[in-house]
Amino acid sequence: MRVKDKMMVIALLAASSFSFGQIEKYDYKRELGTISAQWHKIILPDDMFGKVRPDLSDIRIYGITANNDTVEAPYLIRLTTEKTSDKKVIFKTLNVSHNEKGYYFTFDIPAEEPINRIDLEFNRQNFDWRVNLEGSNDQREWFIILEDYRILSIRNESTDFQFTTINFPDSKYRFFRVLVKANEKPRLENAVISLHEESEGLYNDYPVNEISVKEDKPGKQTVVDLKLQMPVPVSLIKINIADTFDYYRPVRVRYLVDSVETEQGWKYNYSTLAAGTLTSIESNEFLIDNRILQRLRITIDNQDNPPLIIEGVVVKGYVHELAVRLTEPATYFLVYGNERAKAPNYDINRFVDKIPENLTPLEMGPEISTKKEVVHGQRSLFADKGWLWAIMTVIILILGWFSIKMIRNG
Repeated sequence: MRVKDKMMVIALLAASSFSFGQIEKYDYKRELGTISAQWHKIILPDDMFGKVRPDLSDIRIYGITANNDTVEAPYLIRLTTEKTSDKKVIFKTLNVSHNEKGYYFTFDIPAEEPINRIDLEFNRQNFDWRVNLEGSNDQREWFIILEDYRILSIRNESTDFQFTTINFPDSKYRFFRVLVKANEKPRLENAVISLHEESEGLYNDYPVNEISVKEDKPGKQTVVDLKLQMPVPVSLIKINIADTFDYYRPVRVRYLVDSVETEQGWKYNYSTLAAGTLTSIESNEFLIDNRILQRLRITIDNQDNPPLIIEGVVVKGYVHELAVRLTEPATYFLVYGNERAKAPNYDINRFVDKIPENLTPLEMGPEISTKKEVVHGQRSLFADKGWLWAIMTVIILILGWFSIKMIRNG
């Protein structure tokens, strides 16, 4: 073999080692399927989230070219969240009147678009009223839109809760009239009328493997502990209550951060995800900041009331997808699982509006572990840096000697 050919073989071996070395820095890899366009999306599987950093910063997409070069494909993490918009409309308050039924507030709305939301603000802190909503085009004939809709406000030393938003189907009338069924005059300080539009988010449902409901009688609390099948990113928690009577209870949702074994037993550390109110007039859904977790604890303050019957808890999370740009022909791998990896800094993060909305999904192969086996009880020779440097020095000297010999013989 000629000297030039021998040197090329050495270079290719070194390049190959470097290429796969980039991938081997991560504990797991999945080979990606056939590339058919410049832009693709990769939907992250549930069983991956227990093996990545909490902020997903250790995800990479590496490609190995035909020349054994390593290329890195930039990506953007996208969550399939809800999209909402509120278009406020201009209106005039025409009449404020009352009769034996209650107090009327009439609004003149010249807008051409329909509306579906009226937010009311009263100069009163504690009330529980029922309202009717009607629509008319001439103020002579009125059509019922809602009947006995409940609005509520509670404020005291331990509670500050208000629900005064009237939601109704899209309706288009020139005039809207709100009847507040109250014995005392409600002083309306402000109203906001709008068209609220919302597109549903795309969620994964996460089954609850274990659920435990305990009553803390001295603390007047109900404690619900949940365990999911695996660590997953959670975005929504819904608490289903079987009771049909009216209720209003402060609630706190926490997740397990870590646990420590002490002489007295295991000590569990929880961090708060959400705090709010369980009520009989709302859906008891809690949107939270996306968080990877497996165990949850829900604490309900019953105060002096009997405990509520917990019918179940629904746990959901947004679908996570990567919008990835693939510009070079290569065999690509999705890799993850590296505690030392820092979040990548890609140009495409600054040009999000240039990324196509509808992307073709890219299939992935099965997960392959690249972890190195560690034999417990024995210290690896390479754990000692002195030995490592000595071996590297010997290898360099041997390679150098062979290179000089091949050059002389050439």
